Amino acid sequence: MGPLIPQGIIPMGWDFVIALLIGIAFGFVLEASGFSSSRNITGVFYGYNFVVLRVFFTAVVVAMIGLQYFDYFGWIDLNQIYVLPTYLSPMIVGAIIMGVGFILGGFCPGTSYTAIAIGKIDAMVFTGGLFLGIFLFSEFFPFFEQFYYSGNMGNITIGEFFGISNTLFTLIFVVIAVVAFYVTWRIELRVRKNMTQYKF
Repeated sequence: MGPLIPQGIIPMGWDFVIALLIGIAFGFVLEASGFSSSRNITGVFYGYNFVVLRVFFTAVVVAMIGLQYFDYFGWIDLNQIYVLPTYLSPMIVGAIIMGVGFILGGFCPGTSYTAIAIGKIDAMVFTGGLFLGIFLFSEFFPFFEQFYYSGNMGNITIGEFFGISNTLFTLIFVVIAVVAFYVTWRIELRVRKNMTQYKF
């Protein structure tokens, strides 16, 4: 049955309308989850607030399990779902750069726009830096274009990379998520206890 647009069930002209509606819903969920606060986001790195990790883990787990069930009942063809090409080395470097920006700025691109929507000045400054970075990236792109396209592994999933089925990988990921929920809960208790103990 699905995906709906590639299968022609929903006309191609609706793709941007659907994307807009999903974007609005996504922004609402981010704000409701506290992602418009840089303190909540950077709390992950300092150990006192893991709401970001829990929300993202929950979203990924629900999506993964949902897709597995949709595929099992024949409601969606997983082979028609677009998988982003993997460029291993540049993606690792990009992840490090984004992680450093996450810690320093307290936002990622998506959460910064959520914070702008409710008038956060720090998010406006962060987004200004985001646009500056995009400009510099485009201007200097010819100098590192070869590295940018290096390590091409094609449209591969993590399950395919490790040679396991999507179902098995989903199960492993769910177990990791549950363990992460428990471990981060214990870390939060200890860190917040110490913060209360040494608060003057």
